[in-house]
Amino acid sequence: MIFFKNYVDGARKVPFSRNDIVEAANQLNIKLPKNIGDVIYSFRYRTELPKSIIEKSPKGMEWVIRPAGTAQYVFEAAQSAAITPNQKLAETKILDATPGVIEKYALNDEQALLAKVRYNRLVDIFTGLACYSLQNHLRTAIPNMGQVEIDEIYIGIDKEGVHYILPVQAKGANDKLGIVQIEQDLAVCSTKFSNLICKPIAAQFMQNNLIALFEFEETEGGVVIVSEKHYSLVSPEELSSKELIKYSKRSLN
Repeated sequence: MIFFKNYVDGARKVPFSRNDIVEAANQLNIKLPKNIGDVIYSFRYRTELPKSIIEKSPKGMEWVIRPAGTAQYVFEAAQSAAITPNQKLAETKILDATPGVIEKYALNDEQALLAKVRYNRLVDIFTGLACYSLQNHLRTAIPNMGQVEIDEIYIGIDKEGVHYILPVQAKGANDKLGIVQIEQDLAVCSTKFSNLICKPIAAQFMQNNLIALFEFEETEGGVVIVSEKHYSLVSPEELSSKELIKYSKRSLN
């Protein structure tokens, strides 16, 4: 209903506003959540768009919902919008350093994932930097985007003393990573941390203790994946000397 209100044949961008959502809900007698942004979030990362909308996407492309200012959004045709772990990628076992009390009381997948990444120093291991958590759930306003949120943000330092900013997006096994969040993270870094080198990171549970990590960079053709690793958090008896020898051979390649 909202999409077709502003759609014209062949369009690659279809703008809409938060007020459009309220008006459509009233017409259809649908009760909205208190945070209307949850509706946008759901269609970005959890729920497929209706088939009637999907069918209107240009050939070889798919619709993403991008922010376009305060309470303003746009359906935009994009290539490869979803980010999914490579199921054929090798796993690397890491001895699980997550405190038992955190395991016991973690409330949801996203929070549990952020905690496991933090306590196991996975961002440090993945990037090769010494990383420090600066803030989680950072909310800020960006020009031409409006309010955005980063799940956690790290400061990294390399062996030469160079400083990096690493925004991290986290998703549970049932949610989808999307390119829009990475674009927002890059915009935050460019606006708020312009003197630091930005390395956008995403993390996703594949299984209970198997975590996929991605690093991205911005190119002329859009955001691309530059690195992906899968880390399995295990107990000491699950990591053999044979596997450690195998990992040492990897590092020589």
